[in-house]
Amino acid sequence: MSNTPQPGSPTADRTGRFVKQPNGRVRPLSPHLQTWRWHVTMTASILFRVTIGAASFGALFVLGWLAAVASGPEAWAALLTFAGSPPGLLIAFGLTVVLFSFILNGGRHLINDTGNGLTLKSATLLSNIAVWGPIPLAILFWVALFATGRVSL
Repeated sequence: MSNTPQPGSPTADRTGRFVKQPNGRVRPLSPHLQTWRWHVTMTASILFRVTIGAASFGALFVLGWLAAVASGPEAWAALLTFAGSPPGLLIAFGLTVVLFSFILNGGRHLINDTGNGLTLKSATLLSNIAVWGPIPLAILFWVALFATGRVSL
């Protein structure tokens, strides 16, 4: 056996496209970064997963709310004080963005599940709506809350 590396082996490959797996097989690296151009559908997919994590964070606030209700009037007053403070309103705004993101992404998935919206043009449109729509919708929602006096600083 010679010391010359075999073609396709990790030692012969100077491009970094191959890796030797623990079982000894030489396999190419995943081509996702080398092959695919970034597209808004990728952004929509990633942001949908991020909103799932953010909703989990929001579930902690629901638990805090339930704990405050169960703990009595003093805990409830402390919760309302925090909710009305700037950090509390910022968290509430973020959770509103998450809610609208779920609604728009759910609509996108519902349309896709019917077999529609799968062409490049329609997938791009639906993804742009799902990516950019939650922020203006949340802003309009909070403007309405402030305008009607339901929320104040």
